[in-house]
Amino acid sequence: MLSKNQARLFFLGGTVVFFLIFLVLSANSLSSGIPKQTHSDKVTQEVANGKILFDENNCMGCHTILGEGAYYAPELTKVIDRRGEGFVKAVLVSKTPWTLSGRKMVAYGFSEKEANDLIEFFKWIGQIDLNGFPPEPDLKK
Repeated sequence: MLSKNQARLFFLGGTVVFFLIFLVLSANSLSSGIPKQTHSDKVTQEVANGKILFDENNCMGCHTILGEGAYYAPELTKVIDRRGEGFVKAVLVSKTPWTLSGRKMVAYGFSEKEANDLIEFFKWIGQIDLNGFPPEPDLKK
C-alpha cells in the first residue's frame, strides 16, 4: 500500500512522463509533413466555395467526410473515386429528391457553378493522404 506522499509522487511522476510523451508525439506529427499530406497549397477558390456550400447546407447532418459527421448517408471522402464526377453532379443539380438504397437525398438543385465547386472540394478531399482511410473492403471473404 502506498502512503499518501508516495501516491502523490506516483501521480505527479506519471503526469509528467505522459505529458512529455504527448509533447514528443505532437512534435513528431507536426514535423512529419502534415501540410504535404493535405496539400493545402492546392486549395483554390472553387475548393473554398465548395467547403462553404458543404457547411451551409449541413451536408454533415447526413454524410460523413474524413470520418466525421452522421452515418445516415454515404461517406463522401472518396466519393469522386467511387462514383465519378458525372454521377455526383447529377445528384447535386437534381430538382427532385434522389432515392438510392432506401435513403432519400434532399433535392438541393444546385446551379452548375455550385455543383462544380462542390465537386472540386470533393476532389481535393479525395486527394488528401489519409494513411489508408477509408479502408478498401475485403471482397475476397
